[in-house]
Amino acid sequence: MVPATSANLGPGFDALGLALDLFNRTVVRPQAARGVRIEVYGAGEAFLPRDERNLTLQALKLAFRRAGQPLPRGLWIAQENQIAVGSGLGSSAAAVVAGLLAANDLLGGVFSTAKLLEMATEIEGHPDNAAAALYGGLVISVDGLLRRFPLPAWTVVVVTPQVRWPTWRARSVLPRRVNLRAAARNIGRALLVTEALRTHDLELLRQAMKDELHEPYRLPHIPGARQALAGARRLGAAAALSGAGPSLAAFSPPEEAAAIGAAMQNAFAAHDVQAAVSVLRVSNQGARSAA
Repeated sequence: MVPATSANLGPGFDALGLALDLFNRTVVRPQAARGVRIEVYGAGEAFLPRDERNLTLQALKLAFRRAGQPLPRGLWIAQENQIAVGSGLGSSAAAVVAGLLAANDLLGGVFSTAKLLEMATEIEGHPDNAAAALYGGLVISVDGLLRRFPLPAWTVVVVTPQVRWPTWRARSVLPRRVNLRAAARNIGRALLVTEALRTHDLELLRQAMKDELHEPYRLPHIPGARQALAGARRLGAAAALSGAGPSLAAFSPPEEAAAIGAAMQNAFAAHDVQAAVSVLRVSNQGARSAA
């Protein structure tokens, strides 16, 4: 079982990740018949690949190669997904982590969590989502350094617009160079975001959860996103893109969650974009297996 994750959290670009209580469940079992049979249910069942392109299968193969062991001659992989694909909630990291955990179980637990993260980062290209999915809570990860913080019971309103926004495109709109002062401000805010989340200081989080390195370049490509963020902030939430988007994540008091979700949903509707609202909680428990 692997949680959804929200990365960046405003200014923590490619370094901050947070686990949420929305889960994908994956079963991997050896089977007598040769070959790999993959079944997908729930989010992405209409289009996720059932062949060598499947991320869970790729992660399984990588782990077996690193262990110097052959993959079982027959495998059954069943994926039950709640995390929307391409939503900015770490669906690809969840698929990768599921495959690595399953492989580690089949191999007898030869890999540490740190080694699993190293392999996940090799596939993903960055550690933020995978680290949060593996460890749970709030995770800071950069250049092989990692710190995890269990968090208080935050309420997170996640609004996911029906906008196609693939990761490669979200990366392509970013500038090659950034302003030094803007980068310095982002570093300071990222530190304050961490402190605000750890101490459950919503007022500090509102002030700190601002970004100058990626959101200004991504938001114009997601119709209604700027207005949705502004609507959430007017109602007292601390809000930002979830990862690269298109989902938005708003931290709020529980009693305000419904109103904040409706305001964000209405902002997207004004731009003829339908959006789904989920009221989630932070998950301090990371990915786990039943083995």
